[in-house]
Amino acid sequence: MIKKECIIVGGGPAGLCAASMALSAGCEVLLIERSAKLGGQLIKQTHKFFGSKNQYAKWRGFDIAEKLISEIIDHPKLTVLYNTTVVGLYKDQVITVLCGQEYTRYQGGALLVATGASEKFLAFENNDLPGVYGAGAIQTLMNIYGVLPGKNVVMVGSGNIGLIVSYQLIQAGAFVSTIVEAAPIIGGYKVHASKLVRLGTKILTSTTVKRAIGKDHVEAVEIISLDENFKEIEGSSRIIACDALCVSVGLSPMHHLLSMIGAQTKYIPELGGFVPLIDSRFQTSLPAIFAVGDCVGIEEASAAMMEGFLGGLYISEYLNKKHPDHNQLIDKYEKELFLLRDGPFGKKTKVGLKKMEDAKQHVE
Repeated sequence: MIKKECIIVGGGPAGLCAASMALSAGCEVLLIERSAKLGGQLIKQTHKFFGSKNQYAKWRGFDIAEKLISEIIDHPKLTVLYNTTVVGLYKDQVITVLCGQEYTRYQGGALLVATGASEKFLAFENNDLPGVYGAGAIQTLMNIYGVLPGKNVVMVGSGNIGLIVSYQLIQAGAFVSTIVEAAPIIGGYKVHASKLVRLGTKILTSTTVKRAIGKDHVEAVEIISLDENFKEIEGSSRIIACDALCVSVGLSPMHHLLSMIGAQTKYIPELGGFVPLIDSRFQTSLPAIFAVGDCVGIEEASAAMMEGFLGGLYISEYLNKKHPDHNQLIDKYEKELFLLRDGPFGKKTKVGLKKMEDAKQHVE
């Protein structure tokens, strides 16, 4: 078994920022990433971020990833494992990983889990037809491999991811004829929606997909209108021709490793599903185990990065390697998180965090 001071699981935006803070505090860091490259969702994101300078406003996601990676990759106290999957996590901070056909065990003084989220999907007839994609798969095909998944696309979901991926499809040369949204209102920023409407995309609220149509691949979709109880309105069925259907209906926190280790969890819909109960220092119910980013609640990548910086500072303090600028940096990143959650899109997160706080008090 190999011993490491600080082990971080996940090399996405939260994990990279946590590693940056822990390294600058003097910690020895093992960063484990299941993909061949660090950056997580950032490397797929070609749009510019909103927010403040500290939140990387006006930077594109893949540029943010390159900056964060470049700041730590040559650090003498950093070890990175690529193409490595964590298959076991235990209460004595032991972690079992699989790389190729080789299993290795590590033990950390403390662990930080930044595993992110997985895409939710919809159950509808023929949802396994070739040409039905998740939004993340489309971003991977287009923005990493340069493959256009279709020329005539229907998008399911009008949250920010659905709107942004629709715009990226249009930029790549596809036509997004229609966006369908089950809710009665558009879920994402109106500035994104307005841009798409000007480009000829129809956005249909109180509408969902009933089935994909095609023999060997998607050739059309059947959509239906929904009433206020999200039930099908009789006689509302319509057929839309398309060669690709993208499903963007939200994300689920990847809490599974934390559940495996026995960390307390709770289902909080405002945060995306089951999440570990963490305190204000991002500690789980197991003191040596920390968690940050989308695995503790779905937010924008900007929030995941701010949480990563904070988590890196707190885990360093736990390891008796308190950053020399600890208090100033805590104040800085707490302020950034407050600003991110202070707008209308932060209301749901704040409700979820309040539920988490109440749940922790109940179990304690």
